[in-house]
Amino acid sequence: MNDRFILLVEDDSDHVALILRALRKYQMADDVLVMLDGAEALDFLFGRGAFSGRDGTITPVVVLLDLKLPRISGLEVLQQMRSDPRTRSVPVVVLTSSDEESDMGESYRMGANSYIRKPVDFLAFIEVMRQLLHYWVEVNRVPPRAAANGR
Repeated sequence: MNDRFILLVEDDSDHVALILRALRKYQMADDVLVMLDGAEALDFLFGRGAFSGRDGTITPVVVLLDLKLPRISGLEVLQQMRSDPRTRSVPVVVLTSSDEESDMGESYRMGANSYIRKPVDFLAFIEVMRQLLHYWVEVNRVPPRAAANGR
């Protein structure tokens, strides 16, 4: 995997398959790292546990984060990311099935860059992923690593 990658944090295998299928359509599936729960995602981001020794200066271009995750919730992942200078500026798109206003409000309050409800219709889902990828991977610019990591 190169150093420009997407981190997908999603526990539902059907949703992972759907997202990867959509990403394959745009030749982006090889640039996706999948984490199945919040604890695993945080270990990866902060170079702990199974990921100790990983170069923490290499961060995703965007994190696609589900809210309803086992072990550690998506909101807790977001909170920990925003409280650490190494991940504070990494773009986070909440990609969830939840249409609850409270989930949306809390996500933005905690620092989410975007909140997207997963469409049920596959073609609509593909279009959402196309727009999401176009903006966050092609259009959006992030600060250089040293500045983004507080160095």
